[in-house]
Amino acid sequence: MSLKSSAAIIAGRTSYWFLHNFLHGGTSLPGKITLTIDPDVLQNLAKDYETVLITGTNGKTLTTALTVKVLNSKYSSVLTNPSGSNMKQGIVTAFLTSHKNKNGKKLAILETDEANVELVTRYVKPKVFVLTNIFRDQMDRYGEIYTTYAKILAGIRLEPTATIIANGDAPIFNSISLPNPTIYYGIDAVPDKEQLALPNTDGLLCPKCQHILHYKKISYANLGKYYCPNCDFKRPELDFYVSKISKQTPQSSEFIIGNTVFNLHIGGNYNIYNALAAYSIGRFFDVDDEQIAQTLNDKDEKVFGRQEVIKIDDKELTLILVKNPVGLDQVLEMIKTDTHPFSLAVLLNANYADGIDTSWIWDGRFENLPFSNIPVVLAGGERYRDIAFRLKVAGVTQEQFLERESLSDVLTSIKKIPTKKVYVLATYTAVLQLRKLLASQGYIKEGME
Repeated sequence: MSLKSSAAIIAGRTSYWFLHNFLHGGTSLPGKITLTIDPDVLQNLAKDYETVLITGTNGKTLTTALTVKVLNSKYSSVLTNPSGSNMKQGIVTAFLTSHKNKNGKKLAILETDEANVELVTRYVKPKVFVLTNIFRDQMDRYGEIYTTYAKILAGIRLEPTATIIANGDAPIFNSISLPNPTIYYGIDAVPDKEQLALPNTDGLLCPKCQHILHYKKISYANLGKYYCPNCDFKRPELDFYVSKISKQTPQSSEFIIGNTVFNLHIGGNYNIYNALAAYSIGRFFDVDDEQIAQTLNDKDEKVFGRQEVIKIDDKELTLILVKNPVGLDQVLEMIKTDTHPFSLAVLLNANYADGIDTSWIWDGRFENLPFSNIPVVLAGGERYRDIAFRLKVAGVTQEQFLERESLSDVLTSIKKIPTKKVYVLATYTAVLQLRKLLASQGYIKEGME
């Protein structure tokens, strides 16, 4: 290791120690400091690890957290970036925090921003790329879905021998031939039925002949058992799949993979996909089904901003990150199945990390919510006027509606809401701001880890 790399690592670890112990932070800045001294330091930090890069539009953070749990059941040295800081500086910080372990396999499970896959792969030699899905997201950063996939492919092409573990239900991941060995996972839990996806769904044209894709099963959006009626393009054979979804609530799912029953204590079809991705990675690293099932059946594990349940006096606040139309629709579909009374708050920011274009809120189907059964609907955040207007158009009446720009006022209003249960849907920086406020009032521990 060069003197420059050694100095960079010492500076980064020192800054992390100070920030972590005195300011309860340090997920990104130590990496920035380290990279300023040595832009190539990641190559040295990652050289002894078998690395898994997890990327895609939705599900990266939860898939990463579940994968780490699964692999920790067998391996003693699993490094990750648990805060969701998924750009290069955050990944450098993750390696800076690792502890030396000379015994056994060293694994790095890294959530990676789609636009950073190529940048990270220049320095890290991934053993596995995991592709969750690609949906329209942050148009100002990514553009359309094929532009996003091109960014990911630029990284994958640097490592043609790495294994790809991909969502086989997503047509885009079967649209371009690659030399990499590929493992596909998906959901095959209902009988075949001829159908089309909704007309405003992205990615419905066959990549071979541009005909509209048909489906025999649809999970949501463009995910399902697709085929082209005009040529031979179709969903690939699945290596791992959910054969039955036995039970679902907004807080849990029970499903079967192979001959094993899995219980996941977080709701939504989209989270079954996340668990299935983690399962597939576990199987790749020789963790058996029973171990994986036991690991995923953990009621105590909560992931920052992903259906995180927080007690606020006599209220039960469920905090859920939303950032694009498909993810928002899945959350709305999930919460509307709750049989208990609940209220709703939607917090909209439009900073760089959220995506500065807020037009996506008009593609989310708020109209599907049973507003007549929701006593209070609250609009908040820095762009509260935008989300307030959207909710009013969706059918929220003036009598049940609250508008609060300040998060302090949001929290005060939540404490007065008549229902015990409150769902709070928030964009990324709004989640950070709300959690910081809740930490300052002693409702949660400070920080994101």
